[in-house]
Amino acid sequence: MNFLVTFLSYLPFFIVLGYILMDIFKQNPAVQHSVAYKTRRAINWLPLGFTYAFLYMARYNLTVSKNALGSLMSKESFGTIFGVGAFVYAIAFLINGPLTDKIGGKRAIIISAVGAALANVAMGFLVYGRLVKQWNINLTGWFVVLYGLNMYFQSYGAVAIVKVNAGWFHVRERGTFGGIFGILISLGLFFAFDWGLAVVNATKATLDTNLNWIEQILRSLLGSAGSPIDQTWMVFFVPAGILVIFALLDFLIIRDMPSGAGFPDIYTADASAGEDDKPFSLGEILKKILTNKILLTIAFIEFCTGVLRNGVMHWYPIFLKDYLKLPNSAFMVANWGLLLMLAGVFGGMFAGTISDRVFKSRRGPVAAIFYGAMFIAVLIMAFVVKGNQTVLAVAAVAMSFCVIGTHGVLSGTSTMDFGGRRAAGTAVGLIDGFVYLGTGVQSLSLGFITTHNWSWWPIFLIPFTLIGFYLATRIWQAIPVPKAANTK
Repeated sequence: MNFLVTFLSYLPFFIVLGYILMDIFKQNPAVQHSVAYKTRRAINWLPLGFTYAFLYMARYNLTVSKNALGSLMSKESFGTIFGVGAFVYAIAFLINGPLTDKIGGKRAIIISAVGAALANVAMGFLVYGRLVKQWNINLTGWFVVLYGLNMYFQSYGAVAIVKVNAGWFHVRERGTFGGIFGILISLGLFFAFDWGLAVVNATKATLDTNLNWIEQILRSLLGSAGSPIDQTWMVFFVPAGILVIFALLDFLIIRDMPSGAGFPDIYTADASAGEDDKPFSLGEILKKILTNKILLTIAFIEFCTGVLRNGVMHWYPIFLKDYLKLPNSAFMVANWGLLLMLAGVFGGMFAGTISDRVFKSRRGPVAAIFYGAMFIAVLIMAFVVKGNQTVLAVAAVAMSFCVIGTHGVLSGTSTMDFGGRRAAGTAVGLIDGFVYLGTGVQSLSLGFITTHNWSWWPIFLIPFTLIGFYLATRIWQAIPVPKAANTK
């Protein structure tokens, strides 16, 4: 079993490598790029994408810390902290989306990485003070402020990755990028939940499980052996250090446009193709986004995605610890991040592939199919939540497969398609903002609901699968129309 888990842990990295090689050497009949161009494009998005993945580690480490801190952070406190952070993230798009369209994705991802790193250092220092120095502080109140600050900087991440890649990918190959986007999200979840749990295990004062080789290395590097107290603050310090390293790599490697790397800029065939050289106008961009019925429909679908994604991703491991009282060594606790990663990788690949190959770059059909499957999965969860835990686990993983695949083709791809390269930052800001409005709603709601009765957890999610399915059918035929034909 340990060998299988180790193999599966590294599988997504080989899938990323396979995606890169396929993208570089396989010809797309709809788009002609040189091998040199596609190689440089891969070099461009790899550090960008891994920065985005590690931002997830610095975001969802809150869930890992909640389980590690025990009574110091109740379910309601966790719901409040994450809920406020989610609302900050959602509102921040009003500033960060248009700002990223102005300053470019490269600067935005560096701001995101450095800002999130500093916020995580502050949260880690706060936990250190509470556990070691016995500071008499309101941990929930301080975390609301600091995690909100973290989420403000985090909100630059998705905006930046879509903004940069909008200039490098043609519409007919963005389904592939949607798959890549799903893989990056999935790696981020793996880093957050499994690497985060590895940090917690490695920094315990009293070991309650056998450490794997990664945890043993961490324990040696972090000097945790012999500590009289659990060093839970390291779950914040470690991702902060990684983000600083990637911010430096981003500065050295990323280019906002192909022309910045010595290649001609490409005709993207998205909604802004043909007007790319016009001066930037914030008012014009906002009007384009806020009057686009397709983008607004996608925004409301992604509101439902935010409820469903985090309604399962966060609350299932809390359910395992709070209701079932499982130890960290239990398979579903120790490998939840791995399972999320695998579900997301294959969900993103499947969604992106059928979007481009079967539905000719339409994203609505994929979202509708996945939302229909989510309705079935969450209905099963409602029936077995306090019964057959194997079926519940399968349904939870199936939910993650569908919801990450949906998020990849909508937030990661449709924003580029219908916002166009010039407005990609504002478009993804709007869409991701709605994702986190949904996240905030479920966080505050489920923090209260699960405190009283876990049976209501999946029931709360059911209406959002139906709303999302209906809205997805409304954009079944939607595809972007370029402003002008290709003249290059």
